Amino acid sequence: MTTVSWMSSDYPIDNYDGPPRNVAYVDQLDFDSDLQPVKYEIAGTAPSSKILVLDVEILEATGREPYRGDVLIAGQRFAHVGKVPNKEALLADSSVRVFYGKGRTLMPGLGDSHTHFTWNGGDLDRLGDLGVEEHTLLTARSAECFLDSGYTMCFGAASAKKRLDVVIRDAINAGDIPGPRFLANGQEMARTGGELVGTITAYADGPAQMREVIREHIDIGVDQVKLSMSGESITEIRDAEDCYFTQEETAACVDEAHKHKKRVCSHARARDSVQQSIDYGVDVIYHASYIDEKGMDALERNKSKHVVAPAINWLIATLYDAEMFGYPTEKAEQVGYLKELTAADRAMREMHRRGIVVLPGGDFGFAWTPHGTYARDLAHFVDRFGFTPHESIIAATYGMAKLFMRSHEMGQIKAGNYADCLVVDGDPLKDISILQDHDRLNIIMINGRVHKAGVKEYVIPMQNATGVHSMTNEMVHLELQRPILS
Repeated sequence: MTTVSWMSSDYPIDNYDGPPRNVAYVDQLDFDSDLQPVKYEIAGTAPSSKILVLDVEILEATGREPYRGDVLIAGQRFAHVGKVPNKEALLADSSVRVFYGKGRTLMPGLGDSHTHFTWNGGDLDRLGDLGVEEHTLLTARSAECFLDSGYTMCFGAASAKKRLDVVIRDAINAGDIPGPRFLANGQEMARTGGELVGTITAYADGPAQMREVIREHIDIGVDQVKLSMSGESITEIRDAEDCYFTQEETAACVDEAHKHKKRVCSHARARDSVQQSIDYGVDVIYHASYIDEKGMDALERNKSKHVVAPAINWLIATLYDAEMFGYPTEKAEQVGYLKELTAADRAMREMHRRGIVVLPGGDFGFAWTPHGTYARDLAHFVDRFGFTPHESIIAATYGMAKLFMRSHEMGQIKAGNYADCLVVDGDPLKDISILQDHDRLNIIMINGRVHKAGVKEYVIPMQNATGVHSMTNEMVHLELQRPILS
């Protein structure tokens, strides 16, 4: 049997249908402990709070198949998973909030590895001119929309204004606004002539200036920094296959950030920008569409130190959804997006085959990648990269917790972990697309607190004399939720 090269147009999608492979891939990730982000806590959960969730299919995101059971949340964390001792006493305690799962799926909250809270769903060129007050409100609303969509972890990929990510992160952690756990970025840094959107860019030319800009970002409290290393085809003047950083500049940026115990992300579509990211230790490589065989081999050798986040939804949406916004498919193909999507599909399939950690996060916040549609990326991983639905969910949960360097207490349904979870109406292992339907995200919890639960969640099932379940009209609480962004 002839093996087809992963760089060939005939490279097939893997039809694997067994146990999830990527738990082991995520396990072997080993970022330098010196790069551990600040351990943020979200304020406001009463230590005495108790929530009992009964009769759910528990999808742990550990690789174990879902199983029926109950879950007790005490304060911020899961206290018992599967079997809850003293359940009858808890049911008799009026201070315990009870949810009846009725066989629905309980799973960890999702995560996005390429988050732009500050993007406005429209013309990014105008973001630089938006008043800081208005922009802060927009950013807070985006953060809430992620949580409304079942996302409890977000890794900042760039902020349109220097401090916006940091301010929103701190407000979430203080309990002042709703939002996911968040690691903040600053403005993405580009060389003069290498910027993608000029009004939201931090410019630096040469190693010395780049070190200075990185220090400025660290001084305002970012958790990671972003390098805009390659072009973007939609600009029509800076191609995605062009790299704008020199080796000396990339080396200096990583050295400066790591010296200050911060990780580095790169907008790296071009072959040379991906290779530099690997050679000099960029921690999170965004896109990596045009990686070649040399780069793939180097990435495989160093797969414990890098995460790849392709933001595949951006490519797909730019090709097929942007026409209604004045950017037709024919134009997108002409400038190179079909070529890049084809290359990215093959590259991500090969990375997954080689055990390289690939995480979802789709560059949302453009007009044709609107806020609230984040779970599209999970379906793309299944349809295009050969992930099983279970593997796609593990990437978005346990994989994201590992990116946060807090996988010991986040991203899985385990006793002792933070109680960040969803109750989903349906089985996402059979149909991953149900995670895109907000109406089927029946309960959303973060930090042991209920963010979303409809009225029906507080109606107690009763069994009448005929054995048929009926409902009482008694309700304990009513959770209110603002409208979903779309």
